[in-house]
Amino acid sequence: MNKMTAADIEKTLIQEVATILGVDSSAISPNTPLHTLGIDSFSFVELLVFIEKTFNLKLIESGLTKEDFQTLHLLASYISRMN
Repeated sequence: MNKMTAADIEKTLIQEVATILGVDSSAISPNTPLHTLGIDSFSFVELLVFIEKTFNLKLIESGLTKEDFQTLHLLASYISRMN
């Protein structure tokens, strides 16, 4: 897979969160705190699995912190540095 930019990753994450939550992607701002989007523990696990598969990351070994998951923008920035 070609290296994706942070913007590409952000767009991909927004699409996936929209799919998980059953909402239109235009309703999701990348700077909205994830916990306010309606993501529960089950959908969070879905998102983690998606990230591991899509971006070929082993999250348990990646060093991601709670702060990296505050917003999709921060998460995309972290993933782009890891890729």
